[in-house]
Amino acid sequence: MQYSQYINGAFCAGSSAEQFEVISPASGKPIGSYAMADANDVARAIECAKQAHAAWKKSGATQRLELLRGIAMEMRADRDNFATQIASELGKPYGEAQKEVDTAAEMFEWAAEEARRLYGRVIPARSPGIQQIAQLEPIGVVAGFSGWNAPAITPSRKISAALAAGCSIVIKPSEETAGVALLIAQACERAGAAAGLVNMVFGNPAAIADQLCSAPDIAMITFTGGTEVGKQLGAKAALHMKRATLELGGHAPVIVWKDVDIDKVAATTAATKYRNAGQVCTSPTRFLVHESIYDAFCEKFAEQAMKLRVRDPFDADAQMGPLKNRRRLLAIEQLVSNARENGARLLAGGKAISDRPGFFYEPTVLALRDKKADASRIEPFGPVALLIPVKDADEALREANSLPFGLAAYAFTNDMRLAHRFANEIESGVVCINELQASLPETPFGGYKDSGLGSEGGIEGLREFLKVKCVRQGGLTA
Repeated sequence: MQYSQYINGAFCAGSSAEQFEVISPASGKPIGSYAMADANDVARAIECAKQAHAAWKKSGATQRLELLRGIAMEMRADRDNFATQIASELGKPYGEAQKEVDTAAEMFEWAAEEARRLYGRVIPARSPGIQQIAQLEPIGVVAGFSGWNAPAITPSRKISAALAAGCSIVIKPSEETAGVALLIAQACERAGAAAGLVNMVFGNPAAIADQLCSAPDIAMITFTGGTEVGKQLGAKAALHMKRATLELGGHAPVIVWKDVDIDKVAATTAATKYRNAGQVCTSPTRFLVHESIYDAFCEKFAEQAMKLRVRDPFDADAQMGPLKNRRRLLAIEQLVSNARENGARLLAGGKAISDRPGFFYEPTVLALRDKKADASRIEPFGPVALLIPVKDADEALREANSLPFGLAAYAFTNDMRLAHRFANEIESGVVCINELQASLPETPFGGYKDSGLGSEGGIEGLREFLKVKCVRQGGLTA
C-alpha cells in the first residue's frame, strides 16, 4: 500500500518531517510508513474544500445521487482489496472485513437515494400574498474524525452524509488504518468527485483537531472516538460556534431474562461480543442475567467463548483476530487482572496468546457479583464479557442505567410487556430487543449521556449536515 495524504484530488506526501509507521496487529511488525501532515497541509485541505463546496452546494439531487452511487460501485468493485487492507491494518478476519466493505458501500447507496428527499416545507401564512418556506441548505465545509476500529464504515458514514447534503469534507481518519481510508478516497476519485470535495489528512491528532476546530471556514465537526477526546472536541466546536456530532464510547448492557432459550441467546450474543475482538463501540459487554438462569447461562456463554477460533486474520477458519495494537493488549491485561483481584471469577480466557507474534488475546468471560472491578465502570473495548446476576426487572434496569454511557443496549425476553418496558426505560440511543443489529445506514445512531451528541445514519443523521433558512416573501397578490 502506498501511504500518503489526499488533498485537492491528489495523493501527496505529507510535509512534516515526522514519519508514522503502520503496524500489523497479527505480526507486530511494520507494514508501511508515511510522512505526516503539517499545519500547511491541513490549511491547504481546508482551502481546497472551501472552493469545492462553493460549487457542490449548488449541485442538484441527481448529480449528488450519481456521484454517491458511483462511489459505492467503485468500493464494491474493489471489495477484495479493501478487505485485504482492513485485515492487514486492523486484524479483523478477512470474511468479516468483506462484510464491513459491503456495509460501507451501503452507506453511500443509502445517502444517494436520500439526497433526493431533502425536503423543506411550506408554512401557511397568516395573511394573503405571503409565502413562507423553510428550506434546507448545506451547512458548509465539514471536518471529520474517525477511529481505527471500523476503518471503512466510519469514514464512509461521514463522507456519504456530507456529500449527500451538499457539503465538502476534510476528514482525519486514524493514522493506524490510513490505507483503508485512502482506498475510500480512491473510490471517490474514480467515481468523479471534484478536486477538493473529499480531503484526507493524517498527522498529529491533537494539532489537527485544534486547527480544524478553530478554522473559520469549517462549519461543522463530526467525531467518532473516545468520550474524553469527544468532550474536548465538542467544547472547542462550541467555542467557535460550530455544530458538532459526537459518537462516543459505550459499555452496552444486555438484559437476559429467565424465559429465553439459553443456548440460542448465549450463541448469538457471544458471536456478537467477540466480533472484531470486541473492539466495537456497540459491543455487548455487561450481561445482566436473571439469577434463576445465571449459572446455566454462564456455562453456555463460556463454552461459546472457548470454541471461538482465534487465528491470523487471513486464516479461512478465523472467527476472531488480534487486538489492534499493544496499547489495547496491555489495557485488557490490566482490566482482567484488576477484575480478578476484586473478586471476579474467570470462566474462560483471561490471558494473552503467547505462542504467536502479534497482539492476540483469548476470548474472556468474567462472572461479577459486585461492582468493585474497574471493568464494571470502564468500557473494555476488547474481548471481555462481564456476566452479572440480577433478581428482577427493577434491578436489571437500575444496573443498565447505572453508568454515564448510553450508546447501545440489548434485551432478550419472550415477555412482550417486559420488552416494551425495557425499550422505554433503558437510557440509550439504540435499544435492541431480541436482536443485535445496533446500526444500519437507514436508522439513526447516536448516544445518550456521555455517549454522544446528535445522530449519524438515517434521515436524522443526514439532517445534521444541513441548516434551515426561513424565507418569507410578500407582494404575491395581484
